[in-house]
Amino acid sequence: MSTAPRTAPPTRSARLSLTERRKAETQLEIARTAAALFAERGAGVTAEEIARAAGVAPRTFYRYFRTKEDAVAPLLAVGVRRWIDDLAGPAAGPHPPSVREALERAARRALTPAGPEAEEALRWTRGLLRAMPGDPALRAVWHRVHHESEEALIPVLARLTGAGPLAVRLAAAAANTALRVAVEVWAAGDEPAAGPQGPAELVTRGMRALTAGLPELDGRRPDPATRRD
Repeated sequence: MSTAPRTAPPTRSARLSLTERRKAETQLEIARTAAALFAERGAGVTAEEIARAAGVAPRTFYRYFRTKEDAVAPLLAVGVRRWIDDLAGPAAGPHPPSVREALERAARRALTPAGPEAEEALRWTRGLLRAMPGDPALRAVWHRVHHESEEALIPVLARLTGAGPLAVRLAAAAANTALRVAVEVWAAGDEPAAGPQGPAELVTRGMRALTAGLPELDGRRPDPATRRD
């Protein structure tokens, strides 16, 4: 088995065209603005106000999003996408961790603020979750984002575990639920994101509790350097 460093696969952003990257950047900027306004004012904010605050015309807003609530989806999806991309990437080092360990580590990294921008995104997410009881459409977006993440996780776990459909779907549901609940529980309180009651710590505990009955996750991740497709 080779122990030489492996080149990481191209990131999702690197595979996008310049036009697609610009579109994604515009969507994310609108999403940040929408999240800040929802966190501050709740369901009373309008799509036109979000567009104005983001510096775009209302027609541009509606080109990207059907509703004002849809505008926050790109921001909510960032951490989810990072988690799945991390899990799907090649394992570091000559001794790959088990799938269970890889799941925990990827989830922790996704929910550990790596800088001011990540900390701000978590604060906005907390504000959004607190605004959701008064806005069912906003809560529907949150659940849709997590449903899509669960679906995206299924083929990744199928490749990593080689398990059957039932075990894979249960693992994806358990892991995704642990991440969602960790963020929701943290958002309901006032603990700092990086503390012992932060989302990274909560997701670890939740993941272990919900996946304890899935021995399929105890196998080692396949090493891409030795795989034969």
